[in-house]
Amino acid sequence: MPRRITTDAGRAALAAVRSADAPARNDLATSVRYLLQLLAERAPGHSVEVRVPPFGAVQVVEGPRHTRGTPPNVIETDPQTWIALALGERSWADAAASGRISASGTRADISDLLPLRP
Repeated sequence: MPRRITTDAGRAALAAVRSADAPARNDLATSVRYLLQLLAERAPGHSVEVRVPPFGAVQVVEGPRHTRGTPPNVIETDPQTWIALALGERSWADAAASGRISASGTRADISDLLPLRP
């Protein structure tokens, strides 16, 4: 089981990422993982996989459990887009229209769960 990121550590990493033009890799990784952790807490389940390479992935949203191979419902985005979506700085529709999100499957839309507002 991955280590849990504390609220203080997550918020500190987010503050560092938001204030830097070129954030440190560790701050970016911690921010992404912290926001994925919050998403998993908000929408527990295993029917949608949210991937933010190279830093993390979680399975969320109640529904059929996926156990082998590529999940039928997958969302993938880059770290900066994920952070902007999770903080409400960018809309799901805008990110999808500009190609910043790759989403496949009938459940691969988590716009109703965002922003997370940590």
